[in-house]
Amino acid sequence: MSREPDPAVLYPDVAAHGSLAAALQAAAADQGLSLPLAVTPSDPLRHATITSVVPHRHSSYVLAHHYERGWTIWGSSNDRLVICGSTTDMRALPQVIRGWAEGANLDEIRHAATFDLLTGRFEVPDNNPVDVIASEWQWLLTDADGADWPQYQALIESAHAEPKLRRLYPFTGHWTLGFSSTPDCAFSPSFVSIDSPRGTGDYTIREWWNGPALHHVTTAAEAIAIAVDRIPADLLQTSSENPAQDS
Repeated sequence: MSREPDPAVLYPDVAAHGSLAAALQAAAADQGLSLPLAVTPSDPLRHATITSVVPHRHSSYVLAHHYERGWTIWGSSNDRLVICGSTTDMRALPQVIRGWAEGANLDEIRHAATFDLLTGRFEVPDNNPVDVIASEWQWLLTDADGADWPQYQALIESAHAEPKLRRLYPFTGHWTLGFSSTPDCAFSPSFVSIDSPRGTGDYTIREWWNGPALHHVTTAAEAIAIAVDRIPADLLQTSSENPAQDS
């Protein structure tokens, strides 16, 4: 394994300012901007925290890459990642940081960015479950579209096209798809977990992740049909009370 470069060597311009927060503030000043950034004492040259006036926008920061020059900005809203993008040009960050910190909407932030930024999730300020579920589906669709994995993309799109599943909270892990009755408790109840094949192979249906295989099918449509048949009756009743998700 190659040795991690000294951040002062990889980022001498940042080191000259004493911290990533100070370097970003200097870049912002050149653009006539002021940024609410704080130094991270444990890693000042590679980490800076963003403070937002919007209370549900938290866990937001800029992180410098460890092995080659570049920076990634992360922004979460109610504990769900909403913006995430990387650039090799520090001057591209201040406009995005300001928009996120000052409460600009996501479209405004996207227009200010010169790099890919939005995760697909939309913000749900009041954290209501119906909109959180819809936001999570949008993230999965966006993620699958960029995954270069046709079988996985077909699975996500087929699942989203099924109203009974679209009412449920979707989650993924190890490239498997599962569903929950609520965003607050993933894996509950655990009634189906679907693995996507890579290239050739079958979709594998289990009751829970890494459980014994129950079925092997060749298409995403078949896998989703089995998933629908396995939805517990009481979960169907609960999800039917959320018709807003059928559109």
